[in-house]
Amino acid sequence: MKLFPTINKALIVFSIILFSNLNKLHAQQFRGDFWEHVKYGGSIGLNFGNEYFTATLAPNAMYQFNNTFSLGVGLNGTYNSQKNVYKSTILGGSIIGFVNPINEIQLSAEFEQLNVNRRYNVNLNIEDTNYWIPALYFGAGYRNGNITFGVRYDVLYDDEKSIYSQAWAPFVRFHF
Repeated sequence: MKLFPTINKALIVFSIILFSNLNKLHAQQFRGDFWEHVKYGGSIGLNFGNEYFTATLAPNAMYQFNNTFSLGVGLNGTYNSQKNVYKSTILGGSIIGFVNPINEIQLSAEFEQLNVNRRYNVNLNIEDTNYWIPALYFGAGYRNGNITFGVRYDVLYDDEKSIYSQAWAPFVRFHF
């Protein structure tokens, strides 16, 4: 039983040392030019036809620590409908990190938590569902300036609840 208090003390000491050193390394950067390292971006999606409509707005903000590492947060809002069959509203947020081992290659990890509100019309019976769904994406892309093209994979993919049809998804990212 004494093992856990020892581990907790070690974690506290390690955390204090880590954060005090990070503070010393980045103190000047955070005081003077914080906003110069913030980049904004995200994605916009629109898809429509005679019987269906989808619109997505997913802005994000990233703090670029250096040329290799960025960390940020994002929002996601999506509306889907198929005439007389289906409607959904999806709202949520994410935490995302980028690592650029070389300038042209971007590796990413993103945790996303979405609230899904769906309404189905099944044989004239209305079925409403509302639930939260997590997603954890790992991705890789080719970066050229402010644009990155790539693919990501959701390791928490659930074929019954996910808002996407499969775990693999291509992406295009913009950051300015």
